[in-house]
Amino acid sequence: MAFVKRKHTPSTARKDIPKGLWTKCPASGEMVDTKDLHDNWNVVPVSGYHFALGAPRRIELLIDEGTWKEFDAGLASKDPLKFPKYAEKLAENVKKTGVKDTVIAGMGRMNGMPISLAVMDFSFLGASMGSVAGEKITRAIERSLKHKCPCIVVCASGGARMYEGILSLMQMAKTSAALAKLKAAKIPFIPVLTNPTMAGVMASFATLGDVIVAEPGALIGFAGARVIKETTNQALPEGFQTSEFLLKRGLIDMVIPRKELKGRLSSILRVLASRLPSEAATKGKSSAKIAPAKKPVVAKPAEAPAKKAAPAPAKKAAPAKKASVPAKPAAKGARKRA
Repeated sequence: MAFVKRKHTPSTARKDIPKGLWTKCPASGEMVDTKDLHDNWNVVPVSGYHFALGAPRRIELLIDEGTWKEFDAGLASKDPLKFPKYAEKLAENVKKTGVKDTVIAGMGRMNGMPISLAVMDFSFLGASMGSVAGEKITRAIERSLKHKCPCIVVCASGGARMYEGILSLMQMAKTSAALAKLKAAKIPFIPVLTNPTMAGVMASFATLGDVIVAEPGALIGFAGARVIKETTNQALPEGFQTSEFLLKRGLIDMVIPRKELKGRLSSILRVLASRLPSEAATKGKSSAKIAPAKKPVVAKPAEAPAKKAAPAPAKKAAPAKKASVPAKPAAKGARKRA
């Protein structure tokens, strides 16, 4: 039987597949429908890998519908040091993301509880912390202090924005000082660490919370793993600088999947808020503390013995008068002898 070799003639008409229909999971390598990924809050259904989530969608995830009010939307970064091409990069990122800087801040309700929320967006210059980002986060903390409501900051950053030099580094001290006031007022603060949270952000407000929460698989650290390995000349353990690695060593308190964040965070905040005294109770306690301090001043117990001591010398003086009476008969006897 003779076999006939067929000639392959490639088709000239080829249907181009639109880009962006499928997304490859970095953890498992599976291909995921981009629409399904979007509907699942950028979490791969099978492997559970968490892709980055933009600030607007993060707010949609955490805040009750119709309760969000943004503040400080007009703040925009400038180029104080006239750094080469920094102004052009700012303009490109504003056009790409539709926001003026890396942080969106405002107030809303989370399962009915009012909160002050600030969200960092990694798509804007790697969410680097410049003067505007630090100012927005500081104002979010101050609003929490003003309205006596909890504060949440969703962190995602590559570190300080060195295009602004020392001004970017000053934001670490500024945000930390604002959190010190919040702590003194006993108002809850929870940072949510997402992938990645590095350098100056991790070394300041990201690790100063009452409860430190992270998403699964988030990269968290100060310096990069390669820099640490070259500096120490030691092999790093598996999973180094991931949220699970840091959870076992006590740097963070909880690892919460993205879809569970809203419910778990609101439960934590309600527990923390229930331990705070109400305004009326606080006033009552303060007056009770002042009252005992005034009693010793008003009573003056040292003056009472002084008044009773005055008659005591008078009683001692009476026997002195009686001793002078028997002296008269002695005088009479002397006259008789005379």
